Amino acid sequence: MLRLFCVSAVAALSVVFLSASDLAKADVIVHVDRSSQTMAVVVDGTPRYTWRVSTGRPGYGTPGGTYHPEMLARSWFSKKYYNSPMPHSIFFNGGIAIHGTHEIARLGGAASHGCVRLDPAHAAVLYGLVQREGMGATTIVVH
Repeated sequence: MLRLFCVSAVAALSVVFLSASDLAKADVIVHVDRSSQTMAVVVDGTPRYTWRVSTGRPGYGTPGGTYHPEMLARSWFSKKYYNSPMPHSIFFNGGIAIHGTHEIARLGGAASHGCVRLDPAHAAVLYGLVQREGMGATTIVVH
C-alpha cells in the first residue's frame, strides 16, 4: 500500500512539474518585413526586438509565408554557396534560414540568396530564444 502511494505521489508531482514547465514556455513570433528589411520579435504578445536584416536580392527572393523552425544549427556552413558561414542558423524552409552574417554593412538592403541575414549578435540572441522556448512555440512570418 505504501509503495502504491509513493508511485502515485511521484506520478502526481511529475504532472505538476510538467505542467509548470509547459506554462513557462513563451510564444515567439518572428516577423520579417521584406519591404523595410527589418525583423520584429514578439514574445507572448510583447514586442521584444527590432533589427535590420537582409533578405533575398532580386532573383533570389526570400519566400513569403508562415513557417516554424525545422532545424537549429549553432555553427553552419553553406554547402551551396562557397562554404559561407551561417552562425546561429534557424532553418525554416528547406535550405532557407535566419542566420548571422559578417556582411553587416549590407543589412537593411536585400543582399542574400534567400536567407534572412542578421547581425551576428542579434542572431545569437534570437537563436538562444528559440532554443530556450522551443521550435514548436516559434512562428516565423515573412511578409
